Amino acid sequence: MDIPRIFNITESAHRIHNPFTADKFATLGEALRLEPGERVLDLGSGSGEMLCAWARDYGVVGTGIDMSQLFSAQARRRAEELGVAERVAFIHGDAAGYVAEEKVGVAACVGATWIAGGVAGTIELLARSLRPGGIILIGEPYWRQLPPTEEVARGCLASSISDFLVLPELVASFGRLGYDLVEMVLANQDGWDRYEAAKWLTMRRWLEANPDDELVEEVRSRLASEPVRYATYTREYLGWGVFALMPRHTLPKAMPMRAG
Repeated sequence: MDIPRIFNITESAHRIHNPFTADKFATLGEALRLEPGERVLDLGSGSGEMLCAWARDYGVVGTGIDMSQLFSAQARRRAEELGVAERVAFIHGDAAGYVAEEKVGVAACVGATWIAGGVAGTIELLARSLRPGGIILIGEPYWRQLPPTEEVARGCLASSISDFLVLPELVASFGRLGYDLVEMVLANQDGWDRYEAAKWLTMRRWLEANPDDELVEEVRSRLASEPVRYATYTREYLGWGVFALMPRHTLPKAMPMRAG
């Protein structure tokens, strides 16, 4: 079980596999008011930076699941580097359908909502691991501005304009699913640059080190085309954020008023 090899190549030097930066994850952790001992589940945990940093900075404990053998190994090494290997565990496996044995205070899927067919299905999956009063985290793209044509949407690596919503519509959609949006932290263009541009140096160095690999032509083609594609489309049109949700059904019911 693994993700397509091309992603293991292009993102092999990434610690964060989305447009967030370390300071954005710190902001998110502070915004969530994380407490020592809080249990966190991270589906699609990548190289484990969120869980490891929060274990170091806030004392959380938790589990991450990711399909990439490389990223899972990198996550375990990162936990050792930060001295939190006893607090966090990383499982190489399919996050689709994964439910924690012990309920968690934070159930997250930060950038991999495809595991359950989109935002609604992923929220439903995460809710199965959530304790009462807990928080769901969803990392999801949105349109900073609506693409004028389907061609522009495809330039952002979407299959169509309908793949994503503009930010107000995405926020409204959480309410329709029965959740209160209680926090959000949005990536900025610098974060997008770090996520996308870091791939280019990785690809160039990989090409120099692996001239006879079967994927040389694909990697060379991506290196030639990706900077222009990104600067033309993704950087201008696509946003990304992490949204913190709490189910509305957990709110206490109002007490009936007594007649005076």
